[in-house]
Amino acid sequence: MMEPAEAGNSLPRAFLRVGGATLAQHQFGIAVALECQRLICIAREISAELIALQREAERTGVQMHVIPGSRALAALVTANDEIIVFTEGLLADPQEAIDLMKSGYTVLVQPIESGLIAGFERIDINHAAAGLLRIPGRLVDQLADLPPDCDIPSALTRIALQARIAMQPVPATAREGVRWKLVRDEVEAHGIEDAWIRLHMGDGQPPTPGVLLSRLGVLAFGSSLLHAGTSGKLVALGALATMLMAAGAGWLGYAVPALLLCALGWTIHRAAGLLDRVEHDSLNVRRPGLSSGQVPGWLLDLVLILLVVWSAPPSDLLLASAFPPFILLCLVRLLPRVLPRTSTAALEDRALLALILAIAAAMDMLVPAVEAIAAVLAAAGLLFSTGKSRSTRRRQAGD
Repeated sequence: MMEPAEAGNSLPRAFLRVGGATLAQHQFGIAVALECQRLICIAREISAELIALQREAERTGVQMHVIPGSRALAALVTANDEIIVFTEGLLADPQEAIDLMKSGYTVLVQPIESGLIAGFERIDINHAAAGLLRIPGRLVDQLADLPPDCDIPSALTRIALQARIAMQPVPATAREGVRWKLVRDEVEAHGIEDAWIRLHMGDGQPPTPGVLLSRLGVLAFGSSLLHAGTSGKLVALGALATMLMAAGAGWLGYAVPALLLCALGWTIHRAAGLLDRVEHDSLNVRRPGLSSGQVPGWLLDLVLILLVVWSAPPSDLLLASAFPPFILLCLVRLLPRVLPRTSTAALEDRALLALILAIAAAMDMLVPAVEAIAAVLAAAGLLFSTGKSRSTRRRQAGD
């Protein structure tokens, strides 16, 4: 944490932010995933960003040291230690870095052409450094032969190569886009941020209307929210408030506005999940089994059932009016488990379902629409199950 991010600014490049987290925090996430027990930061002074990193290390159970240079590093590292060294400003995709570093002692390298353009240091005629290495602690003692103000990651890279630590090329796929970058100033950090957020949102789900709206919202406002410290859980609270407003509107008899609020609530809810994924996956922090973002999903189903019940004729019994929407939501949740993924994406899009029901409510046909949609989904599930059973029997007969 020695190199300034730009001229006239004392902030080290290690504290430039991408996706709401500093580069040092991104590197720390990789170190934790590799089961590092101590964190050694080389810095000229104690700053607010460094204190924040220390608190994060303490919460994770990692011991942190702040040292001014190579002499203090040699005093902290023993011959029995293994050390992982990050070049200042390196932003690497966590899973790619973890997979490469699991092989043991290694110096990661890349082709000289792409490496020099990206700002990495030349190693030899064919290779440039990749900013990450794993070496035995005994090599740190050789820093004593170098000037105290030497560039420690660069020096350890050359010491490791002289000690015949194997070079390992970073695959081209691991360096695509923003997966492996050396960020040197604020302009570069800002320029790659949208691509970094897009990378960690994932793109495996088919683009249904609600999914597209949530992704567009995160791309438009995600960077600002993450930099402001607004996590996905706080955005999920906004989704929860929207769903409660929908329930209140439905109780007062405004079915159409209530269903539109449900569509909005689900879109916000999914955007919260995307933000949570960016915030956690990019730092390789494991998420709990039940996240706060899952609770509004179940709440939305309950609100949809209540809205249909409140829109039913007053003469209907409570159980009779609740049965069709209950069956519909059960089918919407169950069919994605048995039908192909590509054909069930629309079923998982509650915003789309709420919009369809809002149109039906505007035509005063909410209850019949619920019954019709439930019947169609039940028939589709039966047809698919029958076809799947026949295919299974044919395969067994062929065997």
